[in-house]
Amino acid sequence: MFSILLNRQGNSPLDRVTKFSNFPFFGFCISPKKYLHTLLRTFRVVSFVVGMGILAQLSGCSGISLPPISNPFPNFGDTTTLPGPIQTLPAIAGQSYGSGPVRVALLLPLSGDIAGVGQSMSNAAQLAMDFIEQSPSIGSNITLIIKDTAGNSSIAAAKASEAINEGASLILGPLRADSVRAAGAVASSSGIPLIGFSNNTGAASPGVYLLNVLPETEVKRSLAYAQSQGKQSIAAIIPNTEFGQIQEAALRQAAASLGMAVRGIYRFSNEIEARDTVAQIVPFLKAGAIDTLFIPDRSTASSFGVLLEEAEIDKSNLLLIGSLDWAGDIRIHQTQFLVGAIYPSVDEGGLAALRPSYEAKFGVPPHALSTISYTAVLLANSQSLSQSQPRYQRDQLIRPSGFNGRDGLFRFLADGRSEYAMVSNRLSWVALKQLTGQKYPKIAPLYLPRGSHRFCYDVRKPRCNKS
Repeated sequence: MFSILLNRQGNSPLDRVTKFSNFPFFGFCISPKKYLHTLLRTFRVVSFVVGMGILAQLSGCSGISLPPISNPFPNFGDTTTLPGPIQTLPAIAGQSYGSGPVRVALLLPLSGDIAGVGQSMSNAAQLAMDFIEQSPSIGSNITLIIKDTAGNSSIAAAKASEAINEGASLILGPLRADSVRAAGAVASSSGIPLIGFSNNTGAASPGVYLLNVLPETEVKRSLAYAQSQGKQSIAAIIPNTEFGQIQEAALRQAAASLGMAVRGIYRFSNEIEARDTVAQIVPFLKAGAIDTLFIPDRSTASSFGVLLEEAEIDKSNLLLIGSLDWAGDIRIHQTQFLVGAIYPSVDEGGLAALRPSYEAKFGVPPHALSTISYTAVLLANSQSLSQSQPRYQRDQLIRPSGFNGRDGLFRFLADGRSEYAMVSNRLSWVALKQLTGQKYPKIAPLYLPRGSHRFCYDVRKPRCNKS
């Protein structure tokens, strides 16, 4: 899935001098003075050529091909960087990895209520740095500095300021939306780009990018599939939580863009309200007024499946839709009424590929979000971004063709949002069935080559749902 770096051979300086050396200087028409002058010029040229040949051997540009390396971020574009004056950077606070000239800060909750997630993402970032250091065809362009936000937005802002004062050219993280907003405000005021890990669209802004699957992306992917199956009327059962509010907004936005009708939004806060919700929606389902039912909440999806089965709902003309949060939930996969339901996912093969090296080094499985920090570090180390002037140029970050990371294809938009190329999956008793290949939602014009991207999926590990 990753691009392959190829060595390009250019003409050697020796090839360009061969014709010159075929013209001897002897003859009676050349005066001694001219003859000596010509010999001197020839000596200078030959010395230059020999020097260039030695330099080519030392720099590894002698035309010898290197073994292919799986690098998701090849050096795109024709970016030429001239060495600048040597700068003395201030001392750093926090763990650091690598020895590249460009400093990049990684802000994660290494303490607090979600420290486990933060530590797993930190571990994956270390693996990415190991990969960079061990790959001869990938330059070590960055020094990664990891800082603890403790899951607190005020601390995140302080750590962002600290990183900028230490000379960071890019900030990766934090994780939660409020921390991304706080750190992003600090970074933007200093002209430093930030790539946060929240999946809350409200945290995005120009210069503050989100490297995560956003709700509107996944919902639109599912509704587009439903529409392709002739479905037109949607209802949703959504919890009275921040997650539910975000999912509702994403549903309304996606449905409006596709011209599909939202017949009703049914909200609940507890079990009594959940049962009342089912009682309210059952008559419309039996009358065929609703042909698509959106149940995004993973923790209650199987319970609603049981309640709908008890109500004897006919599923022959009803399409059930889940969210990315469904991935890997055993209860959902074992709920009879939910068989046939669809939900979107990213390339879960990336997590499966990361797992062996992660477990070998840290002794435990990686959290599903570990692929995001791994991808972020490789992106930050990309020569076209880290060595450009200015570093991490906006036009390069939002290039329409996007990037190929551990979770598959993705790209940043000018307003800071991201788009992931996703697949649609259908639950079955035998195994999870992939309905469609990896595709971007039709939110912006596509510039990627059309084609079929099919992967194997390991859905045993759910992604975390965060604000």
